[in-house]
Amino acid sequence: MSVQYGFFINQSRCSGCHACQVACCDKNDLEEGRLFRRIYEAEGGEFLPFNNGYQHNAFSFFTSISCNHCDEPKCTQACPSGAMHKDPETGIVSVNQNRCIGCKYCTWACPYGAPQYNKELGKMSKCDFCKDLLEKGETPVCVAACPYEALDFGPIEELRAKYGTLAETLNLPSASETHPNIVIKPHQR
Repeated sequence: MSVQYGFFINQSRCSGCHACQVACCDKNDLEEGRLFRRIYEAEGGEFLPFNNGYQHNAFSFFTSISCNHCDEPKCTQACPSGAMHKDPETGIVSVNQNRCIGCKYCTWACPYGAPQYNKELGKMSKCDFCKDLLEKGETPVCVAACPYEALDFGPIEELRAKYGTLAETLNLPSASETHPNIVIKPHQR
């Protein structure tokens, strides 16, 4: 593999505004309900007795997530037709529409819910890292649309060198399941 692309997600900057999600939907002409990028909210905490009153440890933060173009993608392993595949040059996981039979095994296997069923075509679809834009030297639309610069992208080794290696957070599956190509800067709780 020449390079493995990945995403950086800065939870402390994400406001949950959905600009990344809307930009992705617009670029890919996605109908309502089919999302390549989703915003998850994590919240928790409680009120605890303190002196003569209470104090809280409540928290709430957002995570913008799409396909993580995993090192061990469950979607490609589950696909009986070989339509779901990982590009050896870029590490991008894509769907070959000519081979897809629309069985949905890939979406059932993916712990992140990345593959999305296209009812009109009867086939699967998913984030392809805006590879058409990457080929022109441009930024994926989700990254470009974020008003708070909560998203970044690039070769995963460069992202890990710059931001660290954390690849899991509250409300996401263990990174050991698929070895996702994401780096997360966690929100401080």
